[in-house]
Amino acid sequence: MLSSFFKLKELGTTIKTEILAGITTFLTMVYIVIINPIILHSAGVPFDTVFIATIIATVVGTLWMALMANYPIAIAPGMGLNAYFAFSVVGNHPDIDYRIAFGAVFVAGILFVILSLTPFREKLIESIPANLKHGITAGIGLFIAFIGLRLTKIIVAHPDNLVTLGDMHSPTVLLALGGLAITLILMGLNVNGALFFGMIITGAIAYYTGHLTFKEGFVSTPNLPSELFIFGDPITAFSDVFQYGLYAVVFSFLLVTIFDTTGTMVGVAEQAGLMKGNKMPRARQALLADSVATTVGAAFGTSPTSAYIESSSGVAAGGRSGLTSVVVAILFVAAAFFSPLVGAISGLSAITAPTLIIVGSLMLGSLSKINWNELDEAFPAFLIILTMPLTSSIATGIALGFISYPILKIVKGKYREVPFLVYLFAVLFFYQLAFLPH
Repeated sequence: MLSSFFKLKELGTTIKTEILAGITTFLTMVYIVIINPIILHSAGVPFDTVFIATIIATVVGTLWMALMANYPIAIAPGMGLNAYFAFSVVGNHPDIDYRIAFGAVFVAGILFVILSLTPFREKLIESIPANLKHGITAGIGLFIAFIGLRLTKIIVAHPDNLVTLGDMHSPTVLLALGGLAITLILMGLNVNGALFFGMIITGAIAYYTGHLTFKEGFVSTPNLPSELFIFGDPITAFSDVFQYGLYAVVFSFLLVTIFDTTGTMVGVAEQAGLMKGNKMPRARQALLADSVATTVGAAFGTSPTSAYIESSSGVAAGGRSGLTSVVVAILFVAAAFFSPLVGAISGLSAITAPTLIIVGSLMLGSLSKINWNELDEAFPAFLIILTMPLTSSIATGIALGFISYPILKIVKGKYREVPFLVYLFAVLFFYQLAFLPH
């Protein structure tokens, strides 16, 4: 039943592989159920409200991706978007509280759903030049590897050079390096589920060395939402956008989410070998997943959702179908009842960061597909690859690639090769970077 519904044989995978891939993806991204409430709580949102809203949005979006699109891609509230919500929208506007801001997210979500129901986003994926797609995949790879190095403090901040090597005698750094070595050995030995078993072994070492503790136990009863629309009602949400002049906020949420998710989906789908030429099969169903999740999440109290780059860890573990995403969704439901356990594991990045570093290296295989002999093709891709990790933003990397690509094509006299949508979004991205907060 499962094999036929998710087309496992056709995709060259098995139920066991998909389950291990789902667990791997979950473990690498479960930190969001702790980090997202912490960030949004700084804007005044109750921690428990965000915790359960994060899980609801993740489960809705990920199940939609699994059952409607059959992709091994998880959806959850996006990092960066939550910080923009907390510090730029609420923090910089004393007259706008978090409820009004959630209304703006809801409006962006509704517009997002409408766009996803049209051929617009599918055409957008098809119009992205091949070299930019390869650059997006490689840029995401460097980005998540950098995240892994930064979270474990293998790389730390530096006042002059921005980053530098961390304390290599730190117990957590040594634990992360040990986990990295263990996982690489398992991969070198061609062990199925090497990424997952690497995390399990690293977690066991952390527990026996005292770095992983469960002082608050393992289980707790989740606090269910007390209200459906945290911002009042949909009509209030739309009227607040006009009353408080939140047009730029809605536009920023919409533009960043479109490209954050589109870029991630293209990158992960290409890594999994699911792209058919220049097209992404079942693109409309896949793109609806994050727009629906953003709308539902805003109603319960969380910032916009996005496809998660950590999904690439599950793909690296063999995940090829929506069954991987079903496993992720089920584990997030369980996380609602095991918040102390989830908090303990996600609080020790040394367990999951080695997987992010290894997956980052695997995604750099896209570099070989870029046409480095043509400046007008190579430089925009290079700009994406360079700026994604340096700005900690997938959308910013894509923006700079989209802006530079048509400029170089025009200079080279090849302006007819540039699709209209690339010109359109080059202008929109320029406007956003120049005049809107980001």
